[in-house]
Amino acid sequence: MQDVLHALFFIAAFGLVFASVMLAEYGYARLQGRRNVYFFRETLANLVIGASYKIVDGIAIALFIQAFYLWVYDYGLQWQPELSVWSVLALVVFIDFCFYVNHVLMHKVRWFWNVHVTHHSSEHMNFSTALRQNFTFALSGAWFFWWIPAALIGFDKDWVLLAIEGNLVYQFFLHTEQVGRLGWLEKVFNTPSHHRVHHGSNPDQIDRNFGGIFIFWDYLFGTFRDEKDAGEIKYGVTRMPERMYDPFYLQVHDWVAMFRDVWRYRDVRILYKHPDWVNEKYGQPGPAVHDAGNHH
Repeated sequence: MQDVLHALFFIAAFGLVFASVMLAEYGYARLQGRRNVYFFRETLANLVIGASYKIVDGIAIALFIQAFYLWVYDYGLQWQPELSVWSVLALVVFIDFCFYVNHVLMHKVRWFWNVHVTHHSSEHMNFSTALRQNFTFALSGAWFFWWIPAALIGFDKDWVLLAIEGNLVYQFFLHTEQVGRLGWLEKVFNTPSHHRVHHGSNPDQIDRNFGGIFIFWDYLFGTFRDEKDAGEIKYGVTRMPERMYDPFYLQVHDWVAMFRDVWRYRDVRILYKHPDWVNEKYGQPGPAVHDAGNHH
């Protein structure tokens, strides 16, 4: 119970920080004469979605994710590095690599896309978009690829929790149009410029810039696209959800659609194929995909 309370306190504290940053962005945009940055109904939906996600995620971490981590830890390498600049750097880089892998899977596998589509289904880019997550993340098993590799190596679970939460906090600040290019930092770090491309739904923007903190993963694995080469960015997914401001619907509608498709076609491959595979295979529209017809 103590772990659950700590998780809820952490959520409340950072919720205040994020709300302050959003207000600052809104004020700055107004001063610059930009009035179409925040939209009340969408922002409200994002706040409700973000709260439901973090509450479920925090409780899940406290109740079973860390317990499973400790169980796996006993079968791993049990490196147990001493606290130092190098061990912290190694953990931060490793966790970001795990995020990259997890992020790619969430775009390529329909089961995991059901979790991630919520984040991509906004037509606008502002700091509230970062909160547009999905409470089913903790229930889908997607966390496995982010947490468990570190357990096999032997990182302390509390270190890993801090590294993951730090990674998420960093990514919050990527969701803005108020920050331009950042010079040489663009070569190493994920930046608002790179992440704007990731949220685009035009062909040159789809499945690009998957990194969390670092962008060099995308250079290494051929998924990088510079904003200046991506064309005009159109935020959202290729088939937008019907109820744009319903927080519950935005988090569950693709799950409903997936299980309906499995039942309709009696084909369990739909669970692990890419999101638009059902369209290619059966000639029926898939879910609100970000990358329609882009994988074979």
